[in-house]
Amino acid sequence: MPVTTNASPEAKALLQFLYSIDGKFTLTGQHNFPAAADKNSKFAAHYSGKTPVVFGTDFGFAKAGDKDSHLLRESLVKEAERQYKMGAIVALCWHAVPPTANEPVTFQPLPGADPANLASVQGQLTDQQFKDVLTPGTELYNKWAAQVDSIAFYLKKLQVAHVPVLWRPYHEMNGNWFWWGNRVGQYSTQALYRQMFDRFVKFHKLNNLIWVWSVDRPSKPGMEFEKYYPGDKYLDIVALDVYGSDFKQDYYDQLVSLSKGKPLALAEVGNPPSSEILGSQPRWGFWMIWAGMVRNTTKKQYEAFANNPRILGLNDAAYIDRINPFRVRARLSPLPLITPADFNGEWVLNEDKSNLNAGGTANLSERLTIAQSGDELHLRRLYTDEWSEPQVRVEKLKLDGRDIKAEGVERITTAKLSGQSDTLSITFKLKMNFGGQSFLIKTSEIWNLQNKNKELHVIQTTSSPRGETRVTLVYDRISYQ
Repeated sequence: MPVTTNASPEAKALLQFLYSIDGKFTLTGQHNFPAAADKNSKFAAHYSGKTPVVFGTDFGFAKAGDKDSHLLRESLVKEAERQYKMGAIVALCWHAVPPTANEPVTFQPLPGADPANLASVQGQLTDQQFKDVLTPGTELYNKWAAQVDSIAFYLKKLQVAHVPVLWRPYHEMNGNWFWWGNRVGQYSTQALYRQMFDRFVKFHKLNNLIWVWSVDRPSKPGMEFEKYYPGDKYLDIVALDVYGSDFKQDYYDQLVSLSKGKPLALAEVGNPPSSEILGSQPRWGFWMIWAGMVRNTTKKQYEAFANNPRILGLNDAAYIDRINPFRVRARLSPLPLITPADFNGEWVLNEDKSNLNAGGTANLSERLTIAQSGDELHLRRLYTDEWSEPQVRVEKLKLDGRDIKAEGVERITTAKLSGQSDTLSITFKLKMNFGGQSFLIKTSEIWNLQNKNKELHVIQTTSSPRGETRVTLVYDRISYQ
């Protein structure tokens, strides 16, 4: 059972799922910058070959236009809801703003900043200021309460939407780089963590949170794990942040002992642990690659992960088979064992792989830009003319088989996904008039993904009064949308 009072059915189901895979499987995960929506996860899926199970992001702290902007929380909530419905596990953290400042703030102190009025995530409060944050009735306590209440507002939206959240407050709390960290004694970091727990659980009645206690490697004296442990009744998951592949066995062994059977996780990594490390440290339930660090690991290394049956991606049958009973318990429909094709991205024609006719690449699209969402697909085709500027044709398709009539020309387009959602059929019917006669040109396309979704194969058949032509076009995916 979660430590949260009256935990929601969804939170209970999620934590039970994490217990069920403990020591057996490790879930892939990816952090996304607030401004990126899910672009980091999409890139990770494309580069590594596995779609991350855990979708991570941050409530933000920075100004408008920054990748960590605090003004994106409404869209963050909507994206978290979408990810959860698609089968992902939602993990949220917050680089909390110090109570000595108002949003937005910077990540590091600016040159010449007043140390007595900290206005950055990194840096230190004075001893008196930290004491005041932990003392109800003081100005800084009231400011702190107002700030965490603003985050509770959005977590409550996810509670109403029945979305359970892996909530990781005051991460890396044993380090001295964040304003909340490295405090021991009466006015300690663990006391601040407990204060947030009470505010969220007892005051706001949030019951959709799985509490993740998160520390960094104890690389210096004073960072020992046990000095920051808030108590068994304040956390559900014990987590470690690891950069530089510093997966020392001693760190793992200490956390296993401290966890008393609670699940373990790698809440932030620059590189995932190798299969060899997971062999000696099997209880890491998931890892979360930090945004922008997917390519710290080579594609060859990711291929080794793909061949390891204990490492699960969102589309792996082993994950779907194990998460579905918990989705049913959480009142969600089971995930399909067959994953719908994802055509999103930028695609460029590969002439060498394509099977062309005597016309070569004339009148064929050399580049496709595709944005697919639900049963809609936005398609941009780029054509090269030898005598003028490139031509662009933009289409908006419904993937349910209905006829779409174009404006200005007599063209009807029909698009439909196959029953298994792995093949797309598109038909274009164009009525033309020439020399006083009317005739019909019909083009059909059959799309499917191959080579681990890196290639889009299009079988294109065109019928006209001149006869029928057929080509097979192969497009290489060069980026995700």
